[in-house]
Amino acid sequence: MHAARTLGSALAAVTLLQVVGCAPPTATRAPGPRQATRGGPAVASAATPAPVRSVFGHSVRGRELLSLRLGSAHASRRLLLVGVIHGDETAGRALAVGLLRVPPSPDVEVIVVPDLNPDGVASGTRQNAHGVDLNRNFPYRWRRLGHPGDQQYSGTGPLSEPESRAMATLIRRMRPTITVWFHQPVGVVDESGGSVAIERRFAGLMGEPLKRLTRYPGSVASWQDTTFPGTTAFVVELPHVVTPTLSDRTHRALRDLEQ
Repeated sequence: MHAARTLGSALAAVTLLQVVGCAPPTATRAPGPRQATRGGPAVASAATPAPVRSVFGHSVRGRELLSLRLGSAHASRRLLLVGVIHGDETAGRALAVGLLRVPPSPDVEVIVVPDLNPDGVASGTRQNAHGVDLNRNFPYRWRRLGHPGDQQYSGTGPLSEPESRAMATLIRRMRPTITVWFHQPVGVVDESGGSVAIERRFAGLMGEPLKRLTRYPGSVASWQDTTFPGTTAFVVELPHVVTPTLSDRTHRALRDLEQ
């Protein structure tokens, strides 16, 4: 349930801290390209513009929900990556942010939400600060599950949580062509209800099996796939330990989604 400490993950995490931590708290373009400094990696090169940083909402405890965008805002295709939705499953954050180190393919915009559940990350819990599993809080076949603090508590109603409401608004506005939701620690690519061909190819490039996991009520990937026909949202369940080899394969698979 914890992020692996690999070289690739560390580099991406440094990028995340420098890009997110230095920008002002309103929608703006991050500082311009910087070269590598002695003893540390480059944040961006002359060939890689800095991503546009936006605050699209706030958590229960008031923490910012950030999106980082790279590529043309007028692109015909958009790739959305969400690094964290469960606060105790954080390895996807570094993998998602790492994609911003290289410009996307022409006519593709990459949108990264490093962390949809910052309160859960801060407390090391799956749920948000209201004790809600955000991946049971979306409108797709929502029903009441559990009680506050239960592993899969679904909240008082669909989109009852500020994090899920903000994410739903972002998705409706951006209309991503493909969305990848990172989880842990099962080690599979989920056949989530979108294009099976896309999911199968991603699984093959990543080197993990493609399986159909249980489709729970209130799932965000299922909500996307049923609400926006012709688009694909799917879950990538990273294993408990993310090795450098797996990190490299995952980035190659993510790059392939831009084609």
